Amino acid sequence: MGAMDELISPTVVAQLRAALIATGTSAGFPNLAAAETGVQGARLRQRVDLVRNALLSDAPAGFSAAERLVVDVMDEPDFAGWMIWPVTEFVSSRALESGSTTDFDDAMALLSRLTVGLTGEFAIRDLLIARPERALEIMGSWTGHDNEHVRRLATEGSRAYLPWAKRVPWLLTHPQGTRRIVDATYRDPSEYVRRSTANHLNDLSRVDAEAATEIAAGWASASDVNTQWLLRHGLRTLVKQANPAALALVGFTGTTLRVTRPRITTAQVPWGGALTFEAVVTNDADADATVAVDYTVGFQRSNGAIGEKTFKLGSRQIAAGDSAIVTKTHSFRPITTRTYYAGKHHITLQANGVLSPRTEFVLENPDPADPFDTRSRS
Repeated sequence: MGAMDELISPTVVAQLRAALIATGTSAGFPNLAAAETGVQGARLRQRVDLVRNALLSDAPAGFSAAERLVVDVMDEPDFAGWMIWPVTEFVSSRALESGSTTDFDDAMALLSRLTVGLTGEFAIRDLLIARPERALEIMGSWTGHDNEHVRRLATEGSRAYLPWAKRVPWLLTHPQGTRRIVDATYRDPSEYVRRSTANHLNDLSRVDAEAATEIAAGWASASDVNTQWLLRHGLRTLVKQANPAALALVGFTGTTLRVTRPRITTAQVPWGGALTFEAVVTNDADADATVAVDYTVGFQRSNGAIGEKTFKLGSRQIAAGDSAIVTKTHSFRPITTRTYYAGKHHITLQANGVLSPRTEFVLENPDPADPFDTRSRS
């Protein structure tokens, strides 16, 4: 059980039920009352589903009745925060039960209103899955909305790899399908929206690198003061992969580079300690180079395999024929987002995608008295 799970707590469910009853509806919401205790011990996604299903059971049948109920509860001052998430899912479910185009469009409009209180980006995925082209047509119209939350729903809700959300297969087979949305928002006045657009582009780069760099090139040709940051953020995966078009778009130059094998201070890293390494990047070209420098750590996994993760080291200006020394200390202090396992690891550097030879090292066991215990709990 984590803190995120408690976002939909028994108290929140009870507050939602009270807000719904305050609208004057004749429904008593007995299933929602049961959900107050039912959510205990469940994960966040399970809690959302449980509350949504309770609403579907308790509320009057039909989308029109559901819409009236939601519109009424939106006027209640206590209807706020995370309780809105299962309500957005309730709206999508009712619309899809109907099968009506009118109900579908009305559900989209209702989500655009609900997203101002709490994002509707997860609920909109079911509508995208059911009718992707219709949904995207409507979402495209939101890019000119006065409210930044509605504009962000267009960019965030249509991401190919939206975290926590269902995959929309159509988005993975139609990489240009959201171009109208991202082209309309890359110069949005809100950083909140622009960041979403950049993340959208990064998702797209994982689906179709050529489509992503083509879109980015269009932005670069009609840029403003924020575009360069957006390109760097949106093309970050392709830059790590040394995609030539992406490197050029974010201003990195130089292909005649050499990177030495990383030199490490110790081949045995103590549990919870750190690895300090150094490498030399040389520009063998006749012109100065602007170089993106990254490093990759090959982490030991629980099954004995190696899983790699790339980290940014920043950029370097290297004159023609000159070299730059790159140093970094990487911590193996236990953190909540990564589980470490003792054993062999490795590290490599790359400059504009040019890889160094690999250097291996060992992360020592957390319990020196038990050399067979290679597990950790971060």
